[in-house]
Amino acid sequence: MTPPANPAGEYVAEPQLTDARRAELIAIVEQAPQRLSQAVAGLSDEQLNAKYRNWSIRQIVQHIADSHAHSYIRCKWTLTEEQPLIKAYDENLWSALPDARNGDVAAPLAMLAGVHQCWVQLLRMMTPADFARSFNHPETGNAVVLNDALSYYAWHGRHHTAQIAWLREQHG
Repeated sequence: MTPPANPAGEYVAEPQLTDARRAELIAIVEQAPQRLSQAVAGLSDEQLNAKYRNWSIRQIVQHIADSHAHSYIRCKWTLTEEQPLIKAYDENLWSALPDARNGDVAAPLAMLAGVHQCWVQLLRMMTPADFARSFNHPETGNAVVLNDALSYYAWHGRHHTAQIAWLREQHG
């Protein structure tokens, strides 16, 4: 069976976040490391190498850690600089590195947990004006508002964790 493109559903932008919705999204970000850890708990090395489309579970775990670390840093740049131009990276090349292909998932899981603790602490202290700040993305040329980044990364963690859950459901 072909894996679905978006097992957690398509990303839907939320242009106008209320304080209550923002708090819900921050809670989702906060829960992401635990949900990912639960999704990979008990998997053997062989099972961690199972592929969801182009990436193995092991690569997905590393990708989430890498991606969310970038987002945390982008958030800090945006709060300390006026509309900074962020650094893009090629997620496929990063996922092809030996640590992503063959490394122990304990390291990226620990990294993700630490990054999320710092990130959530920052997010909870931010004001609505902070969330209205934006950074420039060099690949798209677009300004990305931190409200939008929060919404996207709440989805992103769920998206990739759902890929792992789908694999587990299909293959036991």
